[in-house]
Amino acid sequence: MSAVFFKKSETKIDRSQRILPRHVGIIMDGNGRWAKKRGMPRQAGHQVGAANFKKITRYCNSIGIKHLTVYAFSTENWKRPKEEINALMDLFYDYLIEALRDFSEENIRTVFIGDVTAFSPKLQELIRETEAISADKTGMRLNIAMNYGGRDEIVKAVREISADVAEGKLRPEEIDGALISRHLYTFDQPDPDLIIRPSGEYRTSNFLLWQSAYAEYVFMDDILWPDFSTENLEEALDEYAKRNRRFGGV
Repeated sequence: MSAVFFKKSETKIDRSQRILPRHVGIIMDGNGRWAKKRGMPRQAGHQVGAANFKKITRYCNSIGIKHLTVYAFSTENWKRPKEEINALMDLFYDYLIEALRDFSEENIRTVFIGDVTAFSPKLQELIRETEAISADKTGMRLNIAMNYGGRDEIVKAVREISADVAEGKLRPEEIDGALISRHLYTFDQPDPDLIIRPSGEYRTSNFLLWQSAYAEYVFMDDILWPDFSTENLEEALDEYAKRNRRFGGV
């Protein structure tokens, strides 16, 4: 994992020649602090953050990003005040209703990663409908991580593999990294090349732990998610283009 505490560089990148990451992850952080700075309830920050998510998603698809994974709700977020959680659940539902309408013409396939069985039956049904309607789309793959945690994902994979061993379908010596990857939510996608986190927090927060072993990180400490712009994204892509990715080699 490589990281940078992002500062604008004087070095210019020719964006027409720039190599884009195949898979970008974004930890959408700072909604509550954005609202608090403005004397607003945290829920207001989540609403503005959701609107920004739609803008950034469309932009990623338009410039040729093939896979985008966004961290929307972690397994740890259940610890937040009940009022905020209820508001988030309502926001997720309203967002999906809008997405079914607004993204209908977008060539974006939407998939949810995480244990969605923890959500209400109404929200689960809408999740399934959103995935089904976009299943044949051939453009960008959008992974929305909801009730997602990297450790939980690895535990899920270990349990599935252990069951196969117990049933005699698999020998322990056949277990390797590739097999574990096939039991993850992102089993049919490349690992993330770039993970971006605005908001001034410098940690991974249980996001794509296995998949991000060789991801490049860009931490932006002067921007909260609701204010994260397409130019901020471009700056992170410029930074990624400067990296020398050796994957443990020379």
